[in-house]
Amino acid sequence: MIVPSIDLMDGQTVQLVGGKEKALDAGDPMPIARRFALAGDIAVIDLNAAIGNGSNADLITPLLRIAPCRVGGGIRDVATAIKWLDAGAAKVILGTAAREELLRELPRERVIAALDAEYGEIVVKGWREKTGLKVKDRMAELRPHVGGFLVTFVEREGRMGGVDLELVKELVDAAGDCRLTVAGGVASATEIGAVDQLGADAQVGMGLYTGRFELADSIVAPMKSDRPDGLWPTIVCDERGVALGLAYSNLESVREAVKQRRGVYHSRSRGGLWAKGNTSGDTQELLSIALDCDRDALRFTVRQHGTGFCHLKTQTCFGTDAGLGALERVLHARKKNAPAGSYTRRLFEEPELLRGKLAEEAAELADAIEHKNADDVRWEAADVIYFALAAAAKAGVRLSEIEKELDMRALKVVRRKGDAKPLKQD
Repeated sequence: MIVPSIDLMDGQTVQLVGGKEKALDAGDPMPIARRFALAGDIAVIDLNAAIGNGSNADLITPLLRIAPCRVGGGIRDVATAIKWLDAGAAKVILGTAAREELLRELPRERVIAALDAEYGEIVVKGWREKTGLKVKDRMAELRPHVGGFLVTFVEREGRMGGVDLELVKELVDAAGDCRLTVAGGVASATEIGAVDQLGADAQVGMGLYTGRFELADSIVAPMKSDRPDGLWPTIVCDERGVALGLAYSNLESVREAVKQRRGVYHSRSRGGLWAKGNTSGDTQELLSIALDCDRDALRFTVRQHGTGFCHLKTQTCFGTDAGLGALERVLHARKKNAPAGSYTRRLFEEPELLRGKLAEEAAELADAIEHKNADDVRWEAADVIYFALAAAAKAGVRLSEIEKELDMRALKVVRRKGDAKPLKQD
């Protein structure tokens, strides 16, 4: 698949040719990251840190909440690697620092070894110094200690002259159980599909920034279909992964979906584009597109607005939903239109009431745990969750944001001791 790349230098998104000459300046990385997040993982490379001339850390940190980020550039010790992993980086990319004594201090599955090669010879220090080492030999040494490799063909980087697919195949074999990502020279979306078919990902920058090929085309380049009409079944899910329904896509509809960042599909009944919500007002904000393992089905993750996805005015095409998602929607709706004097309205308008209920129900849950009564624990836990979601709704915080916060915490390598704070005395 495609891994869009954001290379940062002197506070701006840039693209270099051969690692030396600045070919373009794309500006603020934030809107670029929001767009690239549709594809899934993005690579964020701090070129200043890589060459030992400054840092773009303050620009990188906010990007970690926008998309799963592979952070690289200037990570030369365990402390820096763990800092980025704890900050929420999905993976860290290590170059010359990828040594066994350092790697054994890091979670293998979250480390990518960057091997920058010019005509097969590894180069370091911002691609400015040759080492005499061969890529495959270095891969064999590092393979037991990392989860992936990023091999950059320096002589092709930024030139969009095409990828040596035979070499990619050889490197996939050399990588073993490590996932290979290649960068440098990708000239078309078709090449991204060819690289994917070989079992590798393509990290791309210049082609996207210059408009040589489209993000939508790049995302679905690996796709195939066994249907006579050539369509791709598309599972539509909300932010929490709940399936809202089934739709169908083709290249035209995906292009429009990416362009508008909306739920746009192919209508089999009308034979053209179908933008969800144009008639009903129940629009969808497109958050990401994922490919299944066989590359014959898509998953659109969307933020559903209005009454729901189904034409029968339910949240899903499988009927009404339940659980925390349904409760959240009720609370957010009642925040706007709860009847005057109702209990929910009081929770939103009386801070001390909500504060008191949170403390009360948390204490009752603690008592239930102490008494080891499963029925009471279930009951009191439901109360705590209800009032916690009410507090979140009052602040305009979505359940998916809370889940994202928990996901970010799960990425931490360094764990806090976790002792309880002393209770405040009235």
